[in-house]
Amino acid sequence: MSMYFDISDETLWNPSNSAGRLFLRQVEVFEAELKLASGIGQGKYWGDPDTLEVDPVVYAEFARGLVAWHCQRGHSVILTLSEGFVATAVALARRAGIEVEMPESPSGHTGGGVQCDVQVPGDPRTASAAIATALDTRAREMDRWMAR
Repeated sequence: MSMYFDISDETLWNPSNSAGRLFLRQVEVFEAELKLASGIGQGKYWGDPDTLEVDPVVYAEFARGLVAWHCQRGHSVILTLSEGFVATAVALARRAGIEVEMPESPSGHTGGGVQCDVQVPGDPRTASAAIATALDTRAREMDRWMAR
């Protein structure tokens, strides 16, 4: 069995049930963290938990907010825990035709943006440009690995 993430009649992603359930649970975590709805909900076949409809307008806001949140982190553990999910979410957005740009660091700025979490010792990977580049690369890799 597998799951379907659809926009209208187009399947964006057809993961195994295990991968799909894990993704959905992480969606819930990040909806709470960002205080944004994801736009992923019950599909057109009411009562079928394996078919999920993606609202492109709501999902676009969620995906862009997710990328901004991720690229503003300067904490290695948070970056590591979130990178795979965020990359998968970006790949799904791009498949839906949603443009998700990676934020650029202002010139001369080497910090990770809004840093609410203190990490000691500091993270050498905190430059937001490096974080955005790594995320973009990972999202492109994910797109190749995600079944349609």
